[in-house]
Amino acid sequence: MKMTAEALRQKVGQFFFPAVFINDTEENIQETERLIKEHNIGGLTFFHSRASAATNYESKKKVVFNDDSYQKIKELIVRYQKSASTPLLISIDAEWGLAMRIEKTPQYPYAITLGALPESKSDLVYEVGKQIGLDLKAAGIHYNLSPLADINNNPNNPVIGYRSFGENKEKVAHFAVEYLNGMSEVGVLGCLKHFPGHGNTNVDSHLGLPVLKETLEELLENELYPFIKGIENNVDSIMIGHLAVPSLNDGKDTSATLSKAVIQTLLREKLGYDGLVISDALNMHSVSKLYETKGDLEWEAFNAGNDVLCFAENVPEGIEAILKNASPERIEESFNRIMKAKKKVGILSENNFTSGELNFKKASELNLEIAQDSITKIIDNSNTELAYEAQKNNQLAKLSLYKNVENTFFQTINSKLKAPEFAFENLEVSDISKIKKELENFETILISLFVPKAKPMNNFEINDEVLALLSELLQTKKCIVYVFGNPYVLPIIPNLSKASGLIQVYQDFEEFQKNAGIQFLENKICNGILPVNIDLQ
Repeated sequence: MKMTAEALRQKVGQFFFPAVFINDTEENIQETERLIKEHNIGGLTFFHSRASAATNYESKKKVVFNDDSYQKIKELIVRYQKSASTPLLISIDAEWGLAMRIEKTPQYPYAITLGALPESKSDLVYEVGKQIGLDLKAAGIHYNLSPLADINNNPNNPVIGYRSFGENKEKVAHFAVEYLNGMSEVGVLGCLKHFPGHGNTNVDSHLGLPVLKETLEELLENELYPFIKGIENNVDSIMIGHLAVPSLNDGKDTSATLSKAVIQTLLREKLGYDGLVISDALNMHSVSKLYETKGDLEWEAFNAGNDVLCFAENVPEGIEAILKNASPERIEESFNRIMKAKKKVGILSENNFTSGELNFKKASELNLEIAQDSITKIIDNSNTELAYEAQKNNQLAKLSLYKNVENTFFQTINSKLKAPEFAFENLEVSDISKIKKELENFETILISLFVPKAKPMNNFEINDEVLALLSELLQTKKCIVYVFGNPYVLPIIPNLSKASGLIQVYQDFEEFQKNAGIQFLENKICNGILPVNIDLQ
């Protein structure tokens, strides 16, 4: 029996997951409702706002914070599900929790912080996956476009960095699978990204097309390793990255998202993967600028082997293009994969889309445990002893960079070890030359550096004046430095190798600051391991 054209059209609609925005106009919300009703789309991918969506950042639109975002997303999901005749699979990027997209929700550590945990503590990564899964379900979301399986083997990578578990392929694979298993336990779908591996690139694929020079043998040896482990563990979905791998494409710079050689030949046939394949956001400039005719990009992405078209911007045209060009068998294959995913999370059989509440207490307990096991000693010339000795001789001062002296790290230390405190918050309110002058009277300085940004652009937003101050202090004083931030910041600090003590703390959460303070006072052993190779200046 031949399927009717209308039934086929309904199935093709399921491949489309357009972007939606939590903080949006009523007009745009109604537009999405129309899209759902008219085209039977399969799901939605949520972003905070139009200004925050990946490719909009070069337009420098200001992201406006909204304390009600969490309430809004819950209400929107209910509205959108009501418009749908086939329940929608709601997806979001929640790599470190809903907080990646939604303010005032639990935030867990970045992948690079988890990557500092010893292998024996992989149960904590599982717990993070599980808690993030529970938080998503509380909002009505059943599909997390996470975690990264990218191996971060290029320190100049502008877009992966802190989002990867590190540069050891076995550990990246192990921790990614633990995280996936944690989510799976509570009925939330996961996604390994960005196939075939976005770690060794130095172009941001939101804006341009990164090119991987590796041969297939080299990819199988390194980049593909975590994906293979994920496939062995039945990962729900794999996201294809916008990156070109000429060695797989007859030497052509075709984006993997649009490449049959990458999706069909390598992922499906060679690696034997039959799960859901989702494209990276189709609005990203490395692919969105290639096609003039609306619908062509969507067809090309589907034809290459993607089942789900994420952030598709031309839904009606895309549906028509696929109907015109695709075989009914191919449509059936993708449709079945999407339905299998929807069945797994239970949204087809019940209309109860949300369950549970956000658990801030559990998040905080988990963050403290991770803080205790990830803190990493890089240089230790008996830091604690040095500080107590200096304080006895009135030779100890504390300097906080980018947070005031009220920070939890200093407050924790003050219970046992008081000393004069100085702070540089920003160039507007702080006077570096004055701080420098005051510090001349002390020989030992305890420095807490709260790195302003997680991304490496513009030296992580650390002012040149601050780098100059650090350089001078490191050369002229005994400095004990605690770094709260991305470890890739370490190589940009001049003379950091001259520090008397250097401790990497990764996050600036209260729990991490408090734990660092206790570690310092009690000279506790640090179990963390740097997840990436760092050369200090």
